[in-house]
Amino acid sequence: MLSFEETVRLRHSPRAFLPTPLTDAQINEVLQDAQYAPSNCNSQPWHVHIVSGETKQALTQAMLRNDEMGKASLDFSFDYADFSGDYFTRSQDQAKQYYEVLGIARDDKAQRHEAFLRNYAFFGAPHAAFLFMPSVGDNVRVAGDIGMYAQNFLLSLAARGYAGIPQTLLGFHADTVREMLGVSDNYRLLFGISFGYEDPDARANRLRMDRIPVEQSVVFHQ
Repeated sequence: MLSFEETVRLRHSPRAFLPTPLTDAQINEVLQDAQYAPSNCNSQPWHVHIVSGETKQALTQAMLRNDEMGKASLDFSFDYADFSGDYFTRSQDQAKQYYEVLGIARDDKAQRHEAFLRNYAFFGAPHAAFLFMPSVGDNVRVAGDIGMYAQNFLLSLAARGYAGIPQTLLGFHADTVREMLGVSDNYRLLFGISFGYEDPDARANRLRMDRIPVEQSVVFHQ
């Protein structure tokens, strides 16, 4: 197990995984760690569905069909255009560096779309977690709780020598995922996390994004 300092600094978002699955016991250890996340009023509102094997493959095919038809069903809106200023700049810089690492030119639309579609194949990961939540008020507090659960999940993976990547795009087909996994319409899909063993030789995993200085995001008052 890594120390906390090592874990938070080594954790990153790989976009290529080995096919080797984790055991049920290994996944359960991660889930137990995630379960200790804080939540508003101790509501513990996370509802998590883990997919592997044939179910995961079926979801891949369904999401690819949706994409080909231009079909989407988001429980929560998302648009890059909603970012502004430094937030937009950082998001664009991440995309630019990612395609550069892959060796894909900016004007190569076919290759860029192919790279985009790897999201729906979970970047080759053997497992994925879909994070659902109940709708409560304006949903902001509950979504924050889900974020803290996801961070515990991701840090537990990293500390144990595994890896995971949170994917907003997996929430773009909420109706399809709910139907295929038998999830009640009472639960909204926030995002998914693909996880397993990182492929150390993949070009996509060479990418490491810097973090802004603490001084740019924190204000001290005395």
